[in-house]
Amino acid sequence: MPLEQEQQESVIRRFLSPVRQSKAFTYLWLGQLIAMLGSSVTMIILPILVYTLTGSSTIMGLAMTIYMLPIVIILPISGWIVDHTDRVRLILLTNSIRFVLMLSGAILIFTDQLSLAVLYVGLALYGLMEGIFQPAYSALRAEIFTPDIRNAANALTQVSIQFVRLLGPTLGGILVTVASPGSGFALDSLTYLFSLLCFTLLSKHFISKRQQERYKQQTIDQASSTDLSHSPVKTSVWQEFTAGFVILQKQPWLWITIVIFSLLNICYVGITSVLIPWLFKIHHHLDPIVYGLAMTSAGVGAIIGAVLFGSRKQWRKRGWIGYGGALLSGIALFLLSVITWPPGMVMIMALEGFGLMMFALVWETSLQELVPVESFGRVASLDMFGSFAFLPIGFLLIGWLADQIGGLITISLFSGIGMLLVIIGLCVPAIRRFD
Repeated sequence: MPLEQEQQESVIRRFLSPVRQSKAFTYLWLGQLIAMLGSSVTMIILPILVYTLTGSSTIMGLAMTIYMLPIVIILPISGWIVDHTDRVRLILLTNSIRFVLMLSGAILIFTDQLSLAVLYVGLALYGLMEGIFQPAYSALRAEIFTPDIRNAANALTQVSIQFVRLLGPTLGGILVTVASPGSGFALDSLTYLFSLLCFTLLSKHFISKRQQERYKQQTIDQASSTDLSHSPVKTSVWQEFTAGFVILQKQPWLWITIVIFSLLNICYVGITSVLIPWLFKIHHHLDPIVYGLAMTSAGVGAIIGAVLFGSRKQWRKRGWIGYGGALLSGIALFLLSVITWPPGMVMIMALEGFGLMMFALVWETSLQELVPVESFGRVASLDMFGSFAFLPIGFLLIGWLADQIGGLITISLFSGIGMLLVIIGLCVPAIRRFD
């Protein structure tokens, strides 16, 4: 067998090793992957639906604010809930409610009974479930992605997610173009149903595994029952609640990045969520499928980044790699304000996706390395709270400002501010030297 072919097979085996070694990974991977297919379709259809109903960037910003606000409210306590509750059962609960929401939305659209007020209520409930689901899912990943499969598991997960995002936006654009937004919501509800099956299997797997571990622990406890050194250390409720802050305080890379990206996300996420749909649909009057192709292109760029990152077991100078990717994403968003050629805009979105993926993988692996599994839910919720805290204000501000001074100027302004924040972060030695 030629050496090049052996190397290719070695890379493929490395990417697929988590599936062979861990049933828990397989259930988690498939459950979230299928659910994300429906969600990626819905997130393409949602802005098209809002702009079709209103044509207003301000209303789009308000819709995203209503979605984000419950997430921000619940995140400070959802991490504590995750670390003191069965994480799989939390996921089953949140995905069950989201299944009902998506199915109800599809029925209301098909019967022409969906109003903005009802949409706002649905977005708020969906956001609340998201604020509980995400820390639980992150904590489960940290628990299941053991060191022997961690790099491959992260790379395979991200490649798979981005592959789904390749299909989702294009599928969403096609559904809106040839059918109706209701068909996208119906598809989303079906994917949540499949996800519930996968997470039910994961729950059964965990029950069996934990029963075995509990038996082993009881044996150890009985053998050391006279040893006072094994007495549990009591902690107060306040210590339990603030454990995430204590861990972050000890890691400058973590807390500095959370602070910077709490502001950076206003710029980048605000542009992609509020103004990119406006840019394609309202400003350039392009068909929804073109917007879907642009989002698909972002997924292509992200897949390239994930494959590149996952091709090596170790990366040096990860601070530069992560922040460099964030800077590249900002440059791509800025270029969207000056380039009007649709194929060029689609290609630019690939750069945006590549840059964000490089940062995301550096960040995710660093969290899994630096944060204990038993406290991961609290740290993950603080991370997400930092990322989402200012987004409701940001969505309103960007939507309102775009209506006042123009969308193109707003894109240029906020992408420039985002790049400046990245450069400020690189001026901090703890960021540059993170290896």
